[in-house]
Amino acid sequence: MAPLKWWQRAVFYQIYPRSFADANGDGIGDFPGMTAKLDYLRDLGVDALWLSPHYPSPFLDCGYDIADYCDVAPEYGTLWDFSRFLQKAHERGLRVILDLVLNHTSDQHAWFREARSSRASPWRDWYVWRDPAPDGGPPNNWASIFGGPAWTLDQATGQYYYHVFLPEQPDLNWRNPEVKAALWDAVRFWLDLGVDGFRLDAIATIFEHPDLPDHTLPVSPGAVLDANTLPWDDYWQLLRFQLHQPGMHELMKELRALVESYPGDRVLVGEDEDLAFHGSGDDELHLVFNFPLQRTRRITPAHVRANQALRLGALPPGAWPCNTLGNHDAPRVWSRYGDGAHDAALARLHLALLLTLKGTPFLYYGEELGMADLELSDLGQLRDTNAINRYRALTERRGVAPEAALREVLATTRDRCRGPMQWSEAPNAGFTAPEAVPWLPLHPNHRAGVSVAAQADDPGSLLSFYRRLLALRRATPALLAGEFEVLHPDSEDHLAFLRHDRDSGQTCLVVLNFSGAAQRPAFDLGGRAARLRFSSAERPAGRLDLQPLSLAPFEAVILDLL
Repeated sequence: MAPLKWWQRAVFYQIYPRSFADANGDGIGDFPGMTAKLDYLRDLGVDALWLSPHYPSPFLDCGYDIADYCDVAPEYGTLWDFSRFLQKAHERGLRVILDLVLNHTSDQHAWFREARSSRASPWRDWYVWRDPAPDGGPPNNWASIFGGPAWTLDQATGQYYYHVFLPEQPDLNWRNPEVKAALWDAVRFWLDLGVDGFRLDAIATIFEHPDLPDHTLPVSPGAVLDANTLPWDDYWQLLRFQLHQPGMHELMKELRALVESYPGDRVLVGEDEDLAFHGSGDDELHLVFNFPLQRTRRITPAHVRANQALRLGALPPGAWPCNTLGNHDAPRVWSRYGDGAHDAALARLHLALLLTLKGTPFLYYGEELGMADLELSDLGQLRDTNAINRYRALTERRGVAPEAALREVLATTRDRCRGPMQWSEAPNAGFTAPEAVPWLPLHPNHRAGVSVAAQADDPGSLLSFYRRLLALRRATPALLAGEFEVLHPDSEDHLAFLRHDRDSGQTCLVVLNFSGAAQRPAFDLGGRAARLRFSSAERPAGRLDLQPLSLAPFEAVILDLL
């Protein structure tokens, strides 16, 4: 077997730049702040950093509305600050990948400003424009993923432009070769600076059906086709002409060839779950997120087994899996999968799962502390434009009482999982100056042990658990490269599997107890003995009896088979 690439061995750690560390006291994270925390990340034991968008942006979609692809948002610093961050990360053995938004720009981008200046503008065809329908309305009934129609009328020029997300995020026209050339130049700009790859945002949306056909669904005349008026399944069917259109895979192959023209095994990670984005296995994206793993209210052995059977069975030859349980668009792992009574034990169990499955794991900042979703209380605290628009739709179009609409929006906004990193128990959690106003509120639990300072020297803390398990994974060939084999396929309470690495000959048995009760599963492994390598419970070192193996509630055990 060929040696693993760095991105196959790595554990990635997602940083939300606005929320990680603020060096200048303005309440917003920045590159000098992130640079000052690189030793912490190295000591944590991660190998690579994924930065959410750091580009100039009006920040209507949390940075995913880019106004300049080749610069740094002034609130985060300068291009020199970025270059220093990248250099210092590399000096510590940390790779860095950037978020790249190919589908759309901000409406404040110079390209779109020029495009909307006149129908005759040379930039007009860089975006998707159409004349109104005969009744003066939008060209078709397509819906935006963020609610409402996918078309906005530009009053000055009398045409509609297309946007699959916010009206302030006009879609680029990728059928125009000038658009592709400009974006490939942006890719080269960052690769020339030395970045190690890109996480590609919303890649399935890049092309739309060229004929712009109407969606047909059984709705009443005049109904607005969006998530606020239709059942969820019907709403997603509305996107069938706007997602996964022909041309995507050819484009990804071209981008892969561009990236591979640079040395150092640069990596492409797709924000999509469709394994077709692996292409033949080595000609499109290197990694595609296993989102179905996290798409459940409760992680169970049956869910994981079914997920792994489907994902690993469908991978094309040569492709590599990629697993995650959290990111900037989902509730935090602590809040999403906790049960109130065993949150800490479940957090340990879920990390053990993520680091022992086959594939590259992605962690989200603050998970190592047990950071929870923010507790927001009023509309003025929201920064997520999609949530604010949702509130308006509920109150103005659906007649929901303001109090009920506010409760719903505060319970679902993506702001909840984007709170400032909790470094200490100091005012503002050490994220920013004590007198500053953070861009999002702090969770009050930073004063109750959920901080780096409170956990760093505590061997029983969640942070210490992360450090130990990350170090173990790095030092265990079977967990890095081993094949995955399920044992006890019908167990409802525990998940058991083998990871076997042919090159080293190492085989690890992983057993995860998802039950709050002790378990005693028995293993018949041809008489092989087992030696403890790791446990989330108190266990003496040495050999363990597998006939049966006694498991404490929510215990994670990793054994070497001898």
